[in-house]
Amino acid sequence: MAFDEITSQARPLTRRDFLAVAGAAAVTPALAQAQAPDGPKIKLGLIGCGGRGKWIADLFVQHGGYTITACADYFEDRVNEAGNKFQIPAHCRFTGLSGYKRLMEAGVDAVAIESPPYFHPEQAEAAVAAGKHVFVAKPLAVDVPGCQTIARLGKLATEKKLCFLVDFQTRANEFYIEALKRVHAGALGTFCFGEAWYHCGPLRDRGASPDVEGRLRDWAHDQRLSGDIIVEQNIHSLDVMNWIMRVPPLRCTGTGGRKSRLIGDTWDNYTCVFEYPDNVGFTFSSFQAKMFGAKGGIVANMFGSKGVLLTEYGGEVMIRGDADSFYRGGKTSAIYKEGACANIATFYKSITGKNYANPTVAPSVQSNLIAILGRTATRRKKTVTWQEMLKSAEKIDAGLEGLRA
Repeated sequence: MAFDEITSQARPLTRRDFLAVAGAAAVTPALAQAQAPDGPKIKLGLIGCGGRGKWIADLFVQHGGYTITACADYFEDRVNEAGNKFQIPAHCRFTGLSGYKRLMEAGVDAVAIESPPYFHPEQAEAAVAAGKHVFVAKPLAVDVPGCQTIARLGKLATEKKLCFLVDFQTRANEFYIEALKRVHAGALGTFCFGEAWYHCGPLRDRGASPDVEGRLRDWAHDQRLSGDIIVEQNIHSLDVMNWIMRVPPLRCTGTGGRKSRLIGDTWDNYTCVFEYPDNVGFTFSSFQAKMFGAKGGIVANMFGSKGVLLTEYGGEVMIRGDADSFYRGGKTSAIYKEGACANIATFYKSITGKNYANPTVAPSVQSNLIAILGRTATRRKKTVTWQEMLKSAEKIDAGLEGLRA
């Protein structure tokens, strides 16, 4: 993978620039054909019109089953860029912090939430209350109360016959799905220990001002708006760790800090040990600074008594072991785009097929909480248990006073 994609010289693919190499790959003809819908057009509202928002909205349009009919973002320039791109009428373009509320009244059937993670719980809550289907980017929240809100909304959406889908690309990839199916069927034997990491270069410096609007425009470098790198970006590898283990960790110990980052207030490194039942440990490390040519990646591996699971987002996914355990797997070089397209297709199929089970919510909430556990342990500089973390009622205040409603 090309790790210069998120340096200061990177082309602007916003907060997921590290994944741009995988995202640049075209959707395969087989996937495109599988997406072609025969049903009605779903009127979709886009909440969050930055680079990722416009990119995902374009995939919704390419699917063929959606029409982008409204958009909302705090910044007028971003709203107009998206509005012009998708030919959205001026009266259906909404700005300010509460623009998403007006979007709910614009006749949309569903919303795609691509705003900073801090806003996801309140925006998803407004959507479910308004009877809209919800497609939401990870992470779901920046604090425990926010995660609990999403968990509640997932159940409420099912009760209200609404679809609620969380866009994790790995969980839609055929090689990850098959490998984890085999792992859970016993291909690795007894789990011994696991390792996960997310190592990459620095995010692009957007040159935003340090005032409140500048923080919002460059939210990926802001702890309160993003949840910090362990929640906003590292959740990709932690979600696979959670997928492997299925149960939450018992406790976590960690350390980390800022050693080279000069902008914002997010950390640039984390090191954690997650302890699971049956004396299984899972180590995790995060590095987001100049790599000096070192190999990075988004990785989660598990070592067992009969085999080893190896996974890399954008790389190989396979199981090494004896004849009964071995799984050749394959490369996931197109996972960023193909995973999103698969989730968009699933969202459409669920809505038109009236399937309101919403199976992505619970595991995604658990992965989000695991990332928060890691952040909490490192910040407190002490071991924090899962149960202790779950009791936290601390709600992060983003300090957005002075912004336009």
